[in-house]
Amino acid sequence: MNQQTIGFIGLGVMGEPMCRNLRTRGGNRVLAFDINPEPLRRLNEHGVATAGSAAQVVSESEVVFVSLPSGKELEALARGKDGLLEHARSGQIMIDLGTSPVALTRDLAVTFGAKGVAYLDAPVARTRQAAESGTLAVMVGGAAEVLEKVRPLMECFASEITHCGDIGSGQVTKILNNMVLFQTVVALSEAHAIAQGAGVEPVMLFDALSKGSADSFALRNHGMKAIIPRKFPGRAFPVEYAMKDLGYALELAKDGDVDAAGARNVRDVFEKAIEAGAGEQYFPVVSRILNGEI
Repeated sequence: MNQQTIGFIGLGVMGEPMCRNLRTRGGNRVLAFDINPEPLRRLNEHGVATAGSAAQVVSESEVVFVSLPSGKELEALARGKDGLLEHARSGQIMIDLGTSPVALTRDLAVTFGAKGVAYLDAPVARTRQAAESGTLAVMVGGAAEVLEKVRPLMECFASEITHCGDIGSGQVTKILNNMVLFQTVVALSEAHAIAQGAGVEPVMLFDALSKGSADSFALRNHGMKAIIPRKFPGRAFPVEYAMKDLGYALELAKDGDVDAAGARNVRDVFEKAIEAGAGEQYFPVVSRILNGEI
């Protein structure tokens, strides 16, 4: 793997540290592209080479990681003029690290496959700090033998890599992971508001919950690090992105004829946050809606 050129397209909040870790932790030759020059300049300091376009990344790389905000951007990049499909060649491996619609994922896998390109859906989970520290969780859909070829690369930015099944299963798993997370954060936000109204200190409440059966990753991270200190930064996973992922979950629920009442309740809370002007803030900001602060 170290002798190959590894391509990376999309250097946002999660993509930039993943790309950096591919270079610094794995010693790989990495060629990257983003429409924003700032992360490219920062990555240059770590030995990541800059490409002039996404097309150049695909043309010069054996393995290409793509980390984009949504399936809309992925499809445009893949199918557009001078896009990924136009420059892809037999023997390459294309890996989608973003959260994308399942139907699009399966369709792209077939289309790339017709060109001899192996395709994996490998959406990542956990926080921005996990991306920085290289301890993300990756949920992979696709051929097991293809995953094994790129596992050493993924281990540069992930501590948990789960093969979920055939193409699309990584997306299904990640989408449902996020659905459960969003519902848990709304529940924590409700508990925070109720505790305050009942005269109970939320800091004490969350500490007590962490020692009982309500303990969770969401409590310790989104609850204690965002809801309690009221920290909802802009350069984090915003409500608008969360709403996108929740929409994917509701589409899956509809396709399976499941009445996902909990997910629909979260959608209502997200809509209120967006209407209140908080759509670009870190999604636990919904706590402010439930507290009546905005």
